[in-house]
Amino acid sequence: MLDVLTNLTFRKLFAAQVIALLGTGLATVALALLAYDLAGDQAGQVLGLALAIKMIVYVLLSPVSGAVVPPHRRKIVLIGLDVIRALVALALPFVTEIWQIYVLIAVLQSASACFTPLFQSVIPQILPDEAKYTRALSLSRLAYDLESLLSPALAAALLTVIAFQGLFVGTSAGFLLSALLVMWTTFPVGTRSASAGGPYARAIRGMKIYLRTPRLRGLLLLNLCAAAGGAMVFVNTVVVARTVLQGGEREVAWLLAAFGVGSMLVALCLPRLLDRIADRRIMLSAATAMTVVLSAATVYWFSVGGKPAWPVVAGIWLLLGMSYAGLVTPGGRLIRRSGAEEDLPFLFAAQFSLSHVCWLLAYPIAGFLGAKLGFAAALGILSMVALLSAVLARWVWSSRDPEQITHTHEELPEGHAHLGQGGKQHAHRYVIDDLHSRWPQ
Repeated sequence: MLDVLTNLTFRKLFAAQVIALLGTGLATVALALLAYDLAGDQAGQVLGLALAIKMIVYVLLSPVSGAVVPPHRRKIVLIGLDVIRALVALALPFVTEIWQIYVLIAVLQSASACFTPLFQSVIPQILPDEAKYTRALSLSRLAYDLESLLSPALAAALLTVIAFQGLFVGTSAGFLLSALLVMWTTFPVGTRSASAGGPYARAIRGMKIYLRTPRLRGLLLLNLCAAAGGAMVFVNTVVVARTVLQGGEREVAWLLAAFGVGSMLVALCLPRLLDRIADRRIMLSAATAMTVVLSAATVYWFSVGGKPAWPVVAGIWLLLGMSYAGLVTPGGRLIRRSGAEEDLPFLFAAQFSLSHVCWLLAYPIAGFLGAKLGFAAALGILSMVALLSAVLARWVWSSRDPEQITHTHEELPEGHAHLGQGGKQHAHRYVIDDLHSRWPQ
């Protein structure tokens, strides 16, 4: 897996990602504690709305970012976005009202919504080899898991000597160092989509390709399954640790770390598994696991009258992390299989946006229903969401999903360049593009 780090360009960008996410992880813990400090037992609602705002700006801005920013401007834009995030992080310790959280989160996440798809679109151009790209995706997944593992652990250590507001300073430093690493990186020369029209036309093109590809429609449903489990963790951990389990700030960090440990364990195993087992089988198995864990957690929470034991909650969070990694890690491989190279930035942006629609649905369930009806009810509804999405994903994403598909071009004249020597009926790697507007039946 680590052999991809021999690529200097990827190594710098990966380092930038790790450092920024370490800082983001500190902010995740600090924001939860800030919400609890301002809202007490209603912190879940505050975090649910804050994260819903995050999802809204992601959905609105991420498809456009890949389309608007020309390849030769990606570097300077990424640097500028890191600087904006650093400044917002420095402002968060001075928040005294709940509405201020919402405003600053909107600005911070607007920058992140533009940053992430731009960042991800560079990787397939740096590592065109399929095997290396797969390993790069796993490393990238591990980097995201640092937000759930190393950052909370670091936060737990720091909270013994500083107030939680100081964690935001670490977040800002992470973004600034990320900006420096991006500055020192030589970016590959990208290509533009062949589609006509302006930025919004190109953004819509990414959405059309995504929604017309069966395996990507399945991926979208599996994103919803992942969000069902992840939302419970990200929204309610602070209230579960502080109010239900009667813990302190460090206990919040360690409970989040349990989720990260589970995610990392699976992410470490996936590269070799994906060499032997189809993406679909692994992801549907993870969806089944997510449904079972959420359902079992619901039964347990009801059975103990809302007073769970600390080791059991930590175990639930661990298993949710394992299921989550199995659902989200292979997603980049599916995106890469499903689009022409020039359309990959728009496909990554579409994935980023549509996946966060799923989180926009899951966060209110976890936050508002958890606060109003109790955690057992929220877990029950989330388990039903996971079950429905898993069943639908199995239905829309056929088990027969070959790379090459035999199809016919009756609309093309004889001698058309696309037909080559194969005639109107031929087979090749099939993706939705200007010549293939629908998936063959």
